[in-house]
Amino acid sequence: MDKRKEVGDVFLYAKGLTREFGFGEHKTIAVNNVDFEFRRGEIISIVGESGSGKTTLAKMVLGLLNPTRGEIYFEGKPRDISGYAKRKRYWQNIQAIFQDPFSTYNIFSKVDTVLLDCIRLQGGELSKEEKFERMKEACKFVNLKFEELFNKYPFELSGGQMQRLMIARIFMLHPKLLIADEPTSMIDACSRATILDMLLKLREEIDMTIVFITHDMGLAYYISDTVYIMEHGVIVERGTADEAILHPKSDYTKRLLGDVPKIYEPWDFKKTSA
Repeated sequence: MDKRKEVGDVFLYAKGLTREFGFGEHKTIAVNNVDFEFRRGEIISIVGESGSGKTTLAKMVLGLLNPTRGEIYFEGKPRDISGYAKRKRYWQNIQAIFQDPFSTYNIFSKVDTVLLDCIRLQGGELSKEEKFERMKEACKFVNLKFEELFNKYPFELSGGQMQRLMIARIFMLHPKLLIADEPTSMIDACSRATILDMLLKLREEIDMTIVFITHDMGLAYYISDTVYIMEHGVIVERGTADEAILHPKSDYTKRLLGDVPKIYEPWDFKKTSA
């Protein structure tokens, strides 16, 4: 999976983003004075252990949590998602794939309803035949046959199929930004590689920015243009994958790298004189 060397202009960024939970002595600062910027077509990884604040940050970007302080800017202006109409327009451009495919879907909604909701979100008038063709095309992109999914409930699919269906939704919506929160952690290794390939192919197809929320340093290095490392709600390291992972400055990043299992050590390959 080759990463492109060129990305577009900044279209979403934040200044001083902070999220607190609780009050008084029971207050917890989940995200603390964070700045970031996302560029068009860029692949970003936000890396940290459980409790580092990376998922809270993602939820604020998605508009599922309001910041306590700070501002998110979208397309050069302070983001305004007050009211249903403005939130809907924002969600046409910002979408997500979550860790647990089994909890992502409404158990009472069939697969075709899930895909039809994408068409409704985009707006516009399509005939029944046009809607059917759009859904078939999206399923074909992720190697699923719509005819085999039609009239089925998500729980009748495997975890890998459900994650593919989530990517089919993204294919239909063509968002500017996709937040992928541990999207492959609950599926087998073969499906994991396939899902990553599909996401990167989708990025190439529509010039979409992808933000991976992950604890996997190997994944972050392998796929990312830019890496942010979070500890206790603070970004302690940022830079290219080479800068942040091969040449880390933060002690926290060095500790995370120290926890990654090594197949070999550099000295294993040193030649010894006879």
